[in-house]
Amino acid sequence: MLVVEDDLTIAASIAARLRAEGFTVELAHDGPAAVAAEAATGPDLVVLDVMLPGFDGLEVCRRIQARRAVPVLMLTARADETDLLVGLGVGADDYLTKPFSMRVLTARVHALLRRVERLSAQRGPERIVLGDLEIDIDERRVTRAGEPAQLTPIEFDLLVHFARRPRSVQPRERLLAEVWDWDVHAGGATTRAVDSHIKALRRKLGADLIRTVHGVGYALEVPA
Repeated sequence: MLVVEDDLTIAASIAARLRAEGFTVELAHDGPAAVAAEAATGPDLVVLDVMLPGFDGLEVCRRIQARRAVPVLMLTARADETDLLVGLGVGADDYLTKPFSMRVLTARVHALLRRVERLSAQRGPERIVLGDLEIDIDERRVTRAGEPAQLTPIEFDLLVHFARRPRSVQPRERLLAEVWDWDVHAGGATTRAVDSHIKALRRKLGADLIRTVHGVGYALEVPA
């Protein structure tokens, strides 16, 4: 596991907690070192601060995701929705806003790793076609009206979840539990993660694809 944080005290605290959980942890403290460390060690997960010397965590995320898909938990000092959407758009799977508890951080790390393990255990090719929306699950490709869409790993998983249940209303808490694999009763879970990814899917695939059911959640509308 790779922890990228320029505050040495915070980095040491995160590393100590994750090592206590049984993980092998490498540290990097700036953007260039983070990209080099990821390439050298091939971590199963990256805990990545946004504000870094050299170049920021968003650029780090772009570069490592261009090389290979790896789960990224992004740490940000700002809760502004635009910043969160940018982070999710460059390939982050999840985010935590500072300050955060180490208990919540470790819960999010375990949830991301469980999701990766669950996806790796799935066998066989599968293709879903709903109107002009086509999803190749084996190759993790999505097209709408013949146009390819570049989705992040979590966006793809969320879309597949909806596509397997077209028109069925999915509460935000259920999405957190079944797509993110979060324990929504353990604390620290926020439905903003769901809302942010829904906005990203609408931007990439069309605003008409996912319907908001106010006070409940979302449903995928079968496109023409």
